[in-house]
Amino acid sequence: MGDEENRKAPQTVITTHLNADFDAVSSCIAAKLLHPEAEIVLPGSQEREIREFLKEHPDLQRRFLPLRSVDLSRCSRLIIVDTSQPQRIGRLKALLGREGVEVILYDHHPGGGETIEAQKRVLKEVGANATLMTGLLRGRDIDITPEEATILALGIYEDTGSFQFASTTSLDLKEAAWLLEKGADLRAIYRLMSSRFTPSHISLLNDLLDTAERLEIRGIPITIAKTSHPDYVEDFSIVVHEMMDMERIPVLFVLALLGDQVLVVGRSRERAVDCGRILRMLGGGGHSMAASATLKGVTLVEAEERLVKELYRALGAEPKVADIMSTPVLYVLPDATIGDAHDTLTRFGITVLAILDEKGHCIGLISRRTVEKAIYHGLKDLPVSEYMTTDFKTVTPEDTFSRVQEIIIDERQRFVPVEKDGRCVGVITRTDLLQILTEGTRQGAEPLVGERGKSKFVTSLLKERVPDWLYQRLREFGEIGDELGMGVYVVGGFVRDLLLRRENLDVDIVVEGDGIEFAKALKARYGAKVRPHEKFKTAQVIFSDGFRLDVATARLEYYEYPAAMPTVSLSSLKLDLYRRDFTINTLAIKLNSKEFGLLIDFFGGQRDLKDKVIRVLHSLSFVEDPTRVFRAVRFEQRFGFKIGKHTLRLIKNAKRLNIFERLSGKRLFGELKLILDEQDPEWALLRLKELGLLKVIHRDLRLDEVVLERLRAAKGVLSWYELLFLPEKPRHWVLYLLVLMTDLGLVSSRELCARLDFSKKDEALFIDLRKKAIEAVKALEKGDELRPSTVSRLLLPLPLEHQLYALCLSRNEAAKREVSKFITEYKKIRPEVSGDDLKAMGIRPGPIYKRILDAVRDARLDGLVKDKEEELAFVREFIKGKGGVKID
Repeated sequence: MGDEENRKAPQTVITTHLNADFDAVSSCIAAKLLHPEAEIVLPGSQEREIREFLKEHPDLQRRFLPLRSVDLSRCSRLIIVDTSQPQRIGRLKALLGREGVEVILYDHHPGGGETIEAQKRVLKEVGANATLMTGLLRGRDIDITPEEATILALGIYEDTGSFQFASTTSLDLKEAAWLLEKGADLRAIYRLMSSRFTPSHISLLNDLLDTAERLEIRGIPITIAKTSHPDYVEDFSIVVHEMMDMERIPVLFVLALLGDQVLVVGRSRERAVDCGRILRMLGGGGHSMAASATLKGVTLVEAEERLVKELYRALGAEPKVADIMSTPVLYVLPDATIGDAHDTLTRFGITVLAILDEKGHCIGLISRRTVEKAIYHGLKDLPVSEYMTTDFKTVTPEDTFSRVQEIIIDERQRFVPVEKDGRCVGVITRTDLLQILTEGTRQGAEPLVGERGKSKFVTSLLKERVPDWLYQRLREFGEIGDELGMGVYVVGGFVRDLLLRRENLDVDIVVEGDGIEFAKALKARYGAKVRPHEKFKTAQVIFSDGFRLDVATARLEYYEYPAAMPTVSLSSLKLDLYRRDFTINTLAIKLNSKEFGLLIDFFGGQRDLKDKVIRVLHSLSFVEDPTRVFRAVRFEQRFGFKIGKHTLRLIKNAKRLNIFERLSGKRLFGELKLILDEQDPEWALLRLKELGLLKVIHRDLRLDEVVLERLRAAKGVLSWYELLFLPEKPRHWVLYLLVLMTDLGLVSSRELCARLDFSKKDEALFIDLRKKAIEAVKALEKGDELRPSTVSRLLLPLPLEHQLYALCLSRNEAAKREVSKFITEYKKIRPEVSGDDLKAMGIRPGPIYKRILDAVRDARLDGLVKDKEEELAFVREFIKGKGGVKID
């Protein structure tokens, strides 16, 4: 077997972790010096500086084989450096556990999580793996070149933060000194360590400083910062290093949405915070002072939720069930009657009751609703054991708060018994859970790091962009909130468009309190009308000048919010905003007097406005509400934004899973109507076509060049009509939908109307009247010299949108001219002869009555009569049968 073939099917392979850094790459080189027969195969890409360094040193570069060129079938020994975690070695993980493959491990990370099973382990807790490998080389008297010494020194400098990290040991310094003796180039090391910052890094660093929040968990300050970039950013870890050094942060976790994946990087100078252990729980790895993880298929918000959850778990700050359960347990025995249960439920004002046996074991639950139904049907004397539910989960006092959340949120169980040694010792209800979530939020998180902790106010922008009357009202709404002891916020699209400097007077108010009570206070203050919706604690307020606003209560939607830990800044406002569709719509402005104009941004809405990106808050967003897909497209095209990569993938998944089938016709039509009412719907429709979503509306809808030309014609016609300043206003969506349906047959048209849940009246617009408009166009295009009366008879029975539709469909100039004349001139012409005039002539209402008026109108249009006198003469002649139409 030749050398070339041996190199492609090596028996001994050296590898390291994905996204290899200098420490990992230099450790591979050292491992080859220890095992000369081995070949180095990296599982993935390397950082940019490493690629450039290897390019400058071809002797080192030649020692690496591309993974795609290697046949691993003959591998009998796998040497792994700088990681002990199987998921971090990529495709080479397949060799683990394979019969006949010996595994040798060199690592400086302490154990924890899932670790690789190895026949031989060389482990030492030092600041860098290159330190461990250098010690082995020195111990075996293996001579190394200056190039090898330099890259090993780079590994040590990088992983110890130039000997500044708390994980640095005396051995790191000792081995680095030996490498200097062997010719390590300090100037090259300094150049590489100091010149890694790019303009992208600076932008990301500023973003991280702006978004950083500091939590305190068990007395340890922990900073969490977030950022995003449309593409993967190399050497991101140096941004984290720089931020940590600039702000002297003891513990820092950074989340970066790079492309369609979230990179989580942790750095710690606190021995109590083990970054490696925490990020291993997220599928990553590293050591106690520095670690990272890559999360795919999640949003930035979801990644932060998971990180925070693991922080609380790791630091032992998550409350146990024993800390939060209610006790003593209110219960009845199995033989108690339905009536007894009703008395207990009423006396204590609870909604669910535990049923315990004589030993105190919970054998069932019964709800107030079940009890009241049983009483209504005359069953109050039957035992509760007949109607209790026995299908429920329990917890123990030692279970975690997260377990309770899983049962109440994911499994929809509103009441959870707590059992110990077969006895029910407490209970936790949905209400208990919600109270914990909101009470924990009052501790909050410090907003930002250092000088950037100053809150952002947009008071000046409000004053500049909002009409004076509305600005004054917003001030007054805050004052009313002060009087009622409620937090008052303007939220959503109004705030988004304010920051984009676009006009939007559609105001949505959210109050931390009772939305209906607030609306009633507006009624008392302004004499406004209030339409309350008690079930949802919302109200619409209509002012005497016609201004309307919606008021909502910031409520906890427990079934929609994933496992968020207490003591994080999760106010009821934040939970309310989490329910919204996209990050750009989660912005809020506080209206209370002391903080009027304070901009609230929990989910990076400002950042996404700046980056011009549409992002959902969580991965099930489109599953929960498929209409959001159409909204994403509409906002993308309206603002000139881009749908984020992860959000785009979620849209494609939603299409693949066919979740639109269960979308009601009314809701689908509502979103389609909004798209067609946009200033120029063409681009949104093209995007729907690109994503395969036009077929969701109807399989036969198409958007070829012919249809696009008609859409552009419709846009031009609407612009022309607008400049006429006529009182009658067309419904844009009707015209555009007529255009889209032009080539649909009768069966497809009826199917589409049924899919959109149209009424008979609306169906007639798009079937019967559309057909008449098309026939009118054909008649107009056939005619040579059309009389105005003929044109009017064709177009007058049609709604305005269909008249404009006829103008869009007309292909010759003569027909277009006649339709436009009808709209601008003919349509306005009315006979001066009145019904009273006809009565005076002895003509009673009936079929002939209308025919006479139509005939007079035709004569007026065609110039046969000019005034009322001539019209009356025409009528008299008409009656005698001399008007050109025989009277029956």
